[in-house]
Amino acid sequence: MTDILVLYYSRGGSVARLARQIARGIGEVEGMQARLRSVPPVAPVTEVAAPPEPDDGAPYVDKRDLAECAGLVLGSPTRFGNMAAPMKYFLDTLGAEWASGLLINKPAAVFTSTGTLHGGQESTLLSMHIPLLHHGCLLTGIPFSESRLSTTRTGGTPYGASHYAGTGNDPELSEDEVQLARALGRRVAHLARTLQA
Repeated sequence: MTDILVLYYSRGGSVARLARQIARGIGEVEGMQARLRSVPPVAPVTEVAAPPEPDDGAPYVDKRDLAECAGLVLGSPTRFGNMAAPMKYFLDTLGAEWASGLLINKPAAVFTSTGTLHGGQESTLLSMHIPLLHHGCLLTGIPFSESRLSTTRTGGTPYGASHYAGTGNDPELSEDEVQLARALGRRVAHLARTLQA
């Protein structure tokens, strides 16, 4: 089996649910499997640091996960139209991996969740594309051949999978969001398998 790393930060649970659906899509491609990992929260020096392993959910990422994956899918909640600080902090530590070209030619995609309908889903997804381009990843999104992109009333963009949680932070995904997330996972897995061949 070949691994696709699904790496995310989730605070309210929505991003974690999207990650699991993307992982399901990856697993639908023969010979491919998802490796779910999360990034730890960041805190000011006056607060207690996160435990070395999360209490529940995906284990924290190790840089070996990046070396061992054939593709990468990043997820973060939206923070004022940008990725959350924990994801940015992790990406900022990858100088050696960038210098060595560790991620060059690996397919990559992104996903997000917002609390407001116009909360910056697309700008957040685009902000996560930028470091992936610097690392030489091959970016992919969701093409409009996925008909749900044209009919969804919740999340889903051509830039990546997304979820609209609402002001009540509802982590339940709509059926459109589920299917678009799975489609994104399948797409990255197909590309990784094709590139390996």
